[in-house]
Amino acid sequence: MSFRSFILLTLLSIVIENAAQSQNTISGFVFDKDHGHPVADASISSPDKKIVTKTNKSGWFVFTSATPVDSIIISAINYKQQKIPASDNIRVFLQFYNTELAEVIVSANREQQPRSEAPVAIHTISKSTINDTKATRLDMLLNKVPGVFMVDLGNEQHAMSIRQPMGYSNMYLYLQDGVPIRTVGDFNHNALIEINQAAIERVEVIKGPASSLYGSEAVGGAVNFITATPSRIPTAKVQVEAGSRGYKRTDFFVSNTFKKLGLYIGGYFADRNEDDSKHNDFRKLGLTFRADYHFSEKSLLNFTADYIDYKTDQVGGLDSAKFYSKNYESFYRFTYRKVNAFRLKAAFEHNWSESDKTTVTLFHRNTAIGQNPFYSIGAIAGSTTKAKGQINEDAFTSYGVIAQHRKKFNFLNARWITGISVDYSPATYWANYIDVDVNADKVYYAYTTTDSVLTNYRVSLFNSAVYTQLEFNPVEKFKILVAGRYDRMDYDFRNFLPPGSYSGAENASNYFSYFTPKVGFTYGFTNTKGVYANYSVGFAPPNITDLFTGVQVPTLKPSTYNNYEIGGWTSFDEGRGNADIALYKMDGKNEIMSVRQTDGTYKNQNVGKTTHYGIEANARYELLKGLQLRVSGTIAHHEYKQYVKNDKNLSGHHMSQAPSYFVNSELSYKPGFLKGFRVSVEWQGMGGYHTDAENTAKYNGFNILNARTGYQFKSYEVWVNCLNVGNVVYATTVEKSAWGTTYRPGQLRTFNVGLAWKLNQGN
Repeated sequence: MSFRSFILLTLLSIVIENAAQSQNTISGFVFDKDHGHPVADASISSPDKKIVTKTNKSGWFVFTSATPVDSIIISAINYKQQKIPASDNIRVFLQFYNTELAEVIVSANREQQPRSEAPVAIHTISKSTINDTKATRLDMLLNKVPGVFMVDLGNEQHAMSIRQPMGYSNMYLYLQDGVPIRTVGDFNHNALIEINQAAIERVEVIKGPASSLYGSEAVGGAVNFITATPSRIPTAKVQVEAGSRGYKRTDFFVSNTFKKLGLYIGGYFADRNEDDSKHNDFRKLGLTFRADYHFSEKSLLNFTADYIDYKTDQVGGLDSAKFYSKNYESFYRFTYRKVNAFRLKAAFEHNWSESDKTTVTLFHRNTAIGQNPFYSIGAIAGSTTKAKGQINEDAFTSYGVIAQHRKKFNFLNARWITGISVDYSPATYWANYIDVDVNADKVYYAYTTTDSVLTNYRVSLFNSAVYTQLEFNPVEKFKILVAGRYDRMDYDFRNFLPPGSYSGAENASNYFSYFTPKVGFTYGFTNTKGVYANYSVGFAPPNITDLFTGVQVPTLKPSTYNNYEIGGWTSFDEGRGNADIALYKMDGKNEIMSVRQTDGTYKNQNVGKTTHYGIEANARYELLKGLQLRVSGTIAHHEYKQYVKNDKNLSGHHMSQAPSYFVNSELSYKPGFLKGFRVSVEWQGMGGYHTDAENTAKYNGFNILNARTGYQFKSYEVWVNCLNVGNVVYATTVEKSAWGTTYRPGQLRTFNVGLAWKLNQGN
């Protein structure tokens, strides 16, 4: 090497070294303030926005600038933007901000996407809403969604109404992280008892048929509960609360990440003790364990385990005399329901490239519901002191897999998703006859077991499906979606008793299958305004207990639905307000409904044809800084188009238990001068409806107010909630039949107080 070359190389190295030394490097993590988990894809920028970097899946970022910067700006979808002084190795905690229209969702296509790109009515209940509500039951959260009314039947028991009358049929699909919590064909209207409410990070509600992606039973809607993710740093919480009507509850979670392994465990124990005459005690233990292992930036293994142990007294309904006099003593003194559920899920996802991603999910479920049900107690002709009833158990075990691949194409900005689902679930059902004692006040006060077996069978359920979905942009801002799914449900029925009207049908193997298509589009006029439309089909096969229990020949047919929907969204006043609206019409054929028989028991039956249409709307506006108003509601009409019941033609009648409207609105205040304080007032309303299919009686609905307040200071939080402030006498559902009119009473004025301690949540 010549002397000149040596001098040039030396000078060049000095220049490079000086340039490197002049670089300004800032690194750190970005976390969610409420839960402590990392925020991926958050933007870190200089004040002039000329330099931008993003966080990885662990929330980690490295920001480099050739010139000194005194501050950086951190922003992410759904979070409030922060500007902080520049320093190295920092931790930033972002506060969730519920903008609705900017939300990233996962339920619309099993992949993350902006809410504005999904041609479907979907709403999210955020972590901050869950924290502020301090709900003791899931209906207190779900009823905030326009078009949704989850019917409280006491102690977390429930029914549902989403684009359907209030009812007990298999019109809804309940999922956890995209996996159904129960197998198709063994639906239970109390399925959400099997959710650990303390481990929920957020909830996504799809309204209308989602069968093209999730399969049968996703007719009225699908509700997807997203499990809390492990935090990046040591995080923990313990809270205790008690209510004025015997309710007590303790919640907890702990979480941390150890290099590539993130761990989370959380749960709650709740119980209630009231006077024996009210027959309203219950207890529940819910536990969730989650582990996330990041092999690399491209590969993730997620393992989740859930355990539920639950038992409650079954209160049953009241007659009008007891209901209106606030005498909530139960007619039943021994009825109960108990649930044991255990679920495992292992999901592996790998990003082959920016365009290709594969996810494989293995799952196992083991669930049993045992009960001495009040609704199976029936009259015995000619007797005033004796009645008939049963003790039964419905159980199943599942082994399944869901495999999905997503591919993106440069052509038309297309995205193709396709997958398969297989679920093998052997199920058993047995029921024993009991003699029931009745007193002069019509109280069922005791029972005697017998050796008479009413039902004892096994059904091997095999559910298989293939689905595909294509999204593409023929022109800018205009996205089209085309999807379809083929499901086949095989039922292999084996009766261990001689066939009969109680013991069930003869041994048989049969199946139901259906293809459910969907087409839709979205068009965004601007980043804050857009419209969508879709046509979708829903499908629901008969439940095994309805198909084979107490019948000699199975007669129930699958239900099918055609849904037509348009909607839109907008943000206004520089982001201070946003609103969305949806209009729908859904026509049903062979809809399955629960009909009360003349002896007081219930039986599911097909209805010829039905029609359902309505409008759902939601609006939020920040009236003043910290003062926000939310108005949510739906107006709906549900009609029998073709229905003959007991030789009576009810075509053209309003469907029973179908309120004309639901409304849930809330005024909340978080003052800037008192950080950590909150107060809100919520209005829950229901319109009138016919209580029988013959339209001979009507319930006028109700309006109640709930109030909530709380204060968070450093690691501590206290709150007081008051439900039904006006102590209004109301019923969550009313039903008239030949047996009489039954009222399921809503909760009278109730106070709940609580105290929580948190570790490392950015406070």
